[in-house]
Amino acid sequence: MNYHIPHYRMSLTVGEHSVRHIRRIVRSLLHEWELTELTFAVELGVSELVTNVVRHVPDRRCTLAVARQTAGVRAEVTDGSARLPCLETELDQESEGGRGLGLLDAVVDKWGVEPGPGGGKTVWFECGAGGGQEWRLGQNQSRAHLT
Repeated sequence: MNYHIPHYRMSLTVGEHSVRHIRRIVRSLLHEWELTELTFAVELGVSELVTNVVRHVPDRRCTLAVARQTAGVRAEVTDGSARLPCLETELDQESEGGRGLGLLDAVVDKWGVEPGPGGGKTVWFECGAGGGQEWRLGQNQSRAHLT
């Protein structure tokens, strides 16, 4: 049997105003897939991951993939930077950054980072999939800093 898994993928160079357009695309997909209850979490997650590309990836190129799963949605943002993100645990109250992955961690079921061939990485998350939060970096479970 050949099952079609609904998904969306685009490669782009992101800028300061890209996030709002990407949120609209995500909202539209979730509406089409009848998963509007996941809109807040998926929009926030994708926004945070794309914002990290804008802030931390020199060429700002990435690929966004959003896929419908049996029990929810998986989103991935892949870029060519070897710099890995870090979930900050101690931030100054005056800091203007560093909270994105904490927000992501708070609203999705699980997320992680997978190093890519050639030095890049894919940061992914799943919503509506059940289970608890998970941090995964390849097989070694170590955390790296994104500065």
